[in-house]
Amino acid sequence: MKKITVLLFACFFAFACQDKKSEDTSAKTNDSIKKESNFQMYEMTELALLMEQMYAYNQQLRSRIIDNDSLGEFPEKFEKIHTAVMTDPTENDAFYQEQAAFYKKKKKAIYANPDQAKEKFNAMVESCLACHAKKCGGPIPRIKKLFIK
Repeated sequence: MKKITVLLFACFFAFACQDKKSEDTSAKTNDSIKKESNFQMYEMTELALLMEQMYAYNQQLRSRIIDNDSLGEFPEKFEKIHTAVMTDPTENDAFYQEQAAFYKKKKKAIYANPDQAKEKFNAMVESCLACHAKKCGGPIPRIKKLFIK
C-alpha cells in the first residue's frame, strides 16, 4: 500500500512539474513576442476618414430617397475631397482630381433634381465605382450596396 501511495505522489509530482514548465515556457514566449513585435495601431488618413463619413452619409441619403424624405443640402464638408491627405500622396494625381470633381458634380445633381434623386444617386454611386476600380478596389463591395434598385 505504501508503494502505491509513493508511486501516486511521484506521478502527481511529475505531472505537476511538467505543467508548470510549459506555462513558464509559454509565458516566456509571449513576453519575447511582445518585445520583438513592432505592432503599430492603424490611424486613418484624412481622406480615408472623409470617405468613411461620405459612405455613412450616403447610406442615410439613400434611405431618405427611398422614403421620399427631404434631401437637405449638399454637405460642404465633402469639398475637402480634393485636398484631404492620402495614404500615398502620389495617388493624388490628375485622374484622382478629375474623378473627385466628377463625384461632386454627380452628388450636387441629386440636390438640384430631387424629383430624379434615385437616378442621380445611382449615377453618383457609379462615379465612386469608376474611381475605386482604378485606384483602391477594397471598398467596391460596400459601395455596390448603396445602389437603389
